[in-house]
Amino acid sequence: MARPDRLFRLLQAMRMMPAPITAARLAEETGVSLRSLYRDIDSLRAAGARIEGERGYGYRLIEDYSLPPQTFDRTEIEAIVLGLAQVRSMGDPALSQAAASVLAKVAATLPNDREQHLLHAISQVYRPDAAPAPAFTTEIREACWREEALAIRYADKGSAQTERTIWPLAIVYTEAALTTLAWCCLREDFRMFRLERILALHPTATSFRPRRAALLREYLCRLGAG
Repeated sequence: MARPDRLFRLLQAMRMMPAPITAARLAEETGVSLRSLYRDIDSLRAAGARIEGERGYGYRLIEDYSLPPQTFDRTEIEAIVLGLAQVRSMGDPALSQAAASVLAKVAATLPNDREQHLLHAISQVYRPDAAPAPAFTTEIREACWREEALAIRYADKGSAQTERTIWPLAIVYTEAALTTLAWCCLREDFRMFRLERILALHPTATSFRPRRAALLREYLCRLGAG
């Protein structure tokens, strides 16, 4: 692992793990020897990170040089916590992990009193029956980013199956289902595909860039027109 990547991973571990964190635990998390870990701690301190602690006791990240100080009022902090908790409850492992990472990064930039508000927020989300994300969620998200056409086998409400090529534009979260908004090359129009009805999916290596933004604007205009 390149040293800048290792230092970033060390910072991320210190943001997310309960302090004080032993050097042995940090070395295990970043995959280096204790000797290298001590050098990395010194490098981060030299770059401006405020890290309290010492060998034999453990370390605590007090101030993160890589993120500017943030000022949020209590209501804004509640909104951040509630929004990220909602994302974590969606059953999508990748988004859940990303939400936890964002929360840790925000906490690292807050003054102590605001950090306590974030850690002990009033607003909470509890969804014990959250369903796991349907198959292909990650593949569709990445295809949207890459603006790459996908070949899918899709079952409609009556279980009739069709083979289609789609241009995935967005993943839409609703109470009823998780869907992808796409341009359907078979119908030559916009369609919403429920992810749990996608039976097979294959990348095509065919790009539709730079059409995604324009197609999204067109779809929103159609919605606005009724």
